[in-house]
Amino acid sequence: MSTQPEVTVVDAADKGRFEVHVDGALAGFTEYVDRPDARVFPHTEVDEAYAGQGLAKRVIRDGLDATRAAGKLVLPVCPAVRGFIAKNPEYVDLVPEDRRAEFGLA
Repeated sequence: MSTQPEVTVVDAADKGRFEVHVDGALAGFTEYVDRPDARVFPHTEVDEAYAGQGLAKRVIRDGLDATRAAGKLVLPVCPAVRGFIAKNPEYVDLVPEDRRAEFGLA
């Protein structure tokens, strides 16, 4: 019987990123920079050893959910974050309406 690895996402605020861990090992992250008007997501990265497991989607989704819970808007500079929002329209409202066209989300 195979066991699923334990996947967790944590807000490593001291590093300015949400991290995804698999069985306790850092597998990837999505970086953020808080501004007064919004949280900017500039970069997402998953270690090649963990590719194809949906970890980028998981860390982005959890990061966006935490950002929503914090009452912040999102500027998806990172192509992976932008793509996730485009494919999951329930997150489009996080992007300021007057900036959506800039990110191809109009």
